[in-house]
Formats: sequence, structure tokens, C-alpha cells
Amino acid sequence: MTMDKSLRVRRTMVRNRSVLTRAERIQRLLQADRWKEGDSPIGLPKVRVYKITMKKKKKRAKGEGEEAGTKKTGK
Repeated sequence: MTMDKSLRVRRTMVRNRSVLTRAERIQRLLQADRWKEGDSPIGLPKVRVYKITMKKKKKRAKGEGEEAGTKKTGK
């Protein structure tokens, strides 16, 4: 039996994950100096997951820069 198209996962692991594994949480705590060697890995504090968004660059119009320098005065 085939799976319906709407149920298929097309982009696996492309989007941001809101839950980290225990090892990933320990790495983030080490970077923030909140983890000491020998601490228990059970009951770790919460670690915020930041979402990274990329801003799109604005496109200039093709004739925008050229028009300003080549305007002629009409007499």
C-alpha cells in the first residue's frame, strides 16, 4: 500500500528543532560556562534554542542608478 502525498515528510531535519538531545544541551551549557565536569547529566537546566533567520537582500531596479546620471534638462 502506498502512502498519501500529504503524509510524506519531504524536508527532514531542515527546519529548526525546538528540542535538543542531552549531548547537545551539555555542549551548550559548556559554552555558556554553566556546566562543570562531574555534574549529573540528569535534570539538566533548560537551554534556549535560538531561531536563525536570514534577511533577504533588496534588489535594485535596473534603471535606477543609470537614470539619475543621464537626466537631460529640456529647454
